[in-house]
Amino acid sequence: MSAILSARDLRKDFVTSRPLFGAPTVVRAVDGVSLDIEQGETFAIVGESGCGKSTLARLLLRLIEPSGGEVWYNGEDLAHVDEGRMRALRRDLQFIFQDPFSSLNPQMSVGALIEEPLRVHGIGTPNERRTRIAELLTRVGLTAAHADRYPHEFSGGQRQRIGIARALATGPTVLIGDEPVSALDVSIQAQVVNLLEDLKDEFGLTLIVIAHDLAVIRHMADRVAVMYLGEVVETAPAGDLYQQPRHPYTETLLAAIPVASHGARKARPVVEGDPPNPISPPPGCRFHPRCAYATDLCRRDRPMLKPLADGRQIACHHAETLQLAGLTSTEPARSAGAAARFALYADELAARAVTPIPNNDS
Repeated sequence: MSAILSARDLRKDFVTSRPLFGAPTVVRAVDGVSLDIEQGETFAIVGESGCGKSTLARLLLRLIEPSGGEVWYNGEDLAHVDEGRMRALRRDLQFIFQDPFSSLNPQMSVGALIEEPLRVHGIGTPNERRTRIAELLTRVGLTAAHADRYPHEFSGGQRQRIGIARALATGPTVLIGDEPVSALDVSIQAQVVNLLEDLKDEFGLTLIVIAHDLAVIRHMADRVAVMYLGEVVETAPAGDLYQQPRHPYTETLLAAIPVASHGARKARPVVEGDPPNPISPPPGCRFHPRCAYATDLCRRDRPMLKPLADGRQIACHHAETLQLAGLTSTEPARSAGAAARFALYADELAARAVTPIPNNDS
């Protein structure tokens, strides 16, 4: 495989205040992120709220302008192409927004919402576009008759399906979902997760999923990048990361996943304190104030993301010596299909005392 989308030293600063005297207050939401996303894979970016993962997702598609660094798509630096070329590239790079209630214009019908990107890019005749809309609605679990209805007439899960259909309209090669199920009831999440995976396989997409809940992407990601306070601290194949994390922060995220079976997890690691102020991050390793394994080296020197012998990338001074707790894996091979993935995700939903709904959320 080869990288279809890459970031190099990507940075984004936001000015939070501009005092009359003195320097403005700046938050570096994304701080020197470098990663490669392979063609055809499902790549997950995870971390707690405020870590910069949604900002990173928008930077990857140039929905916002970077403060520094580069983003490369099929050999083109997106940060330096002109607006005309960027508009053409957006046909290949599509985005599913987090909130299905605010991302759809309530004054437009579902058909008009899905047709809009087709019109913008000059794809098809009116008749061909109507046929395309009907096909997409059917593929995401709705019907062609829904094209004449308006967003307020649908449930949250159905609205997200409409958002997915709109994102697929132009035939993209890269699809980014910014926490695409976090605004949905957990009884609907497994259905949308499986839909995304099935569509990814059917259309040959490269799928990038942003999530703060590692249970959401456990059964769908090929590789995972873990972010903390604007930095990537670990990247690894999903199976390896869940069974044996190499960064202490990843261990704490895994410990927060509800599990349905007794004894599936070792003792929960102790995490003390709150996340640091992003305006003034701590020196050295940014996780060291909350890390049970921190040493003087961690407090003094900032670790860089570096490759290990097993192919992972870790930003931890002690990654090669720590023995961290993961999860006992019961995940089937990806070839087992959506039914097996749904069954395992249903077990995790049961751990949250919620009964999953196996049918369409109509």
